[in-house]
Amino acid sequence: MRLGLSPWRLELSITRRKFATLAAALSVLVALPQLAVAAEPGKPFRVVTTFTVIRDIAQNVAGDAAIVESITKPGAEIHDYQPTPLDIVKAQSADLVIWNGLNLERWFEKFFQNVSDVPSVVASDGVQPMGIKEGAYTGKPNPHAWMSPANALIYVEHIRKAFVQHDPANAETDHANAAAYSARIKAIDAPLRQRLAAIPEGKRWLVTSEGAFSYLARDYGLRELYLWPINADQQGTPQQVRHVIDEVRKYDVPVVFS
Repeated sequence: MRLGLSPWRLELSITRRKFATLAAALSVLVALPQLAVAAEPGKPFRVVTTFTVIRDIAQNVAGDAAIVESITKPGAEIHDYQPTPLDIVKAQSADLVIWNGLNLERWFEKFFQNVSDVPSVVASDGVQPMGIKEGAYTGKPNPHAWMSPANALIYVEHIRKAFVQHDPANAETDHANAAAYSARIKAIDAPLRQRLAAIPEGKRWLVTSEGAFSYLARDYGLRELYLWPINADQQGTPQQVRHVIDEVRKYDVPVVFS
């Protein structure tokens, strides 16, 4: 959605594509168990993730060395997903389960109690969480840590280590793929900063529906504005919508991402 409010359309249109590139590239531990459980010889290493971003990150690390599936489908509500019996079967048949943590998948811990002898990895382990600033989840960690390139590299490293531990036969492939994927993530940084530097500091706004980009806004010095902090909350109250409209008009924000 575009708001014809400013002459900065061209620069922000370019920047918008950069954000889309970053989101796609980043579209991704508590301690690993003491005993590593390796995949059975001759069988493909099977990985199940809680949602598609982590599936994409894991698939980039594994390449053709593993079968990676997501419990939730693209576009599905992640926060309050209702697992099915088939989801339990899928997780039970996996050699490794990867989840985000930071309270993103509020259903996962209870769900995983129904799965036995399958190791799991929290991809966000070690991330310095940002707190949610408003609403019912005030003070809780913002779970969208992968939107920071630096945090995305943490995700990649946790997944690489887990693959090497639980599927040592493909360790060389995992090392190489993780290095290549990390290089792609790092390559996003400089061009994005260069594009943003062309925009006056007071115009560097990131306006979205959900407050899912706080880590990205922090890393790149953007002022963040959103309708609601977590998608599971609501579709936006009249007060929230009015606040965003007023701020967009007040600061002459030319682009809204929704």
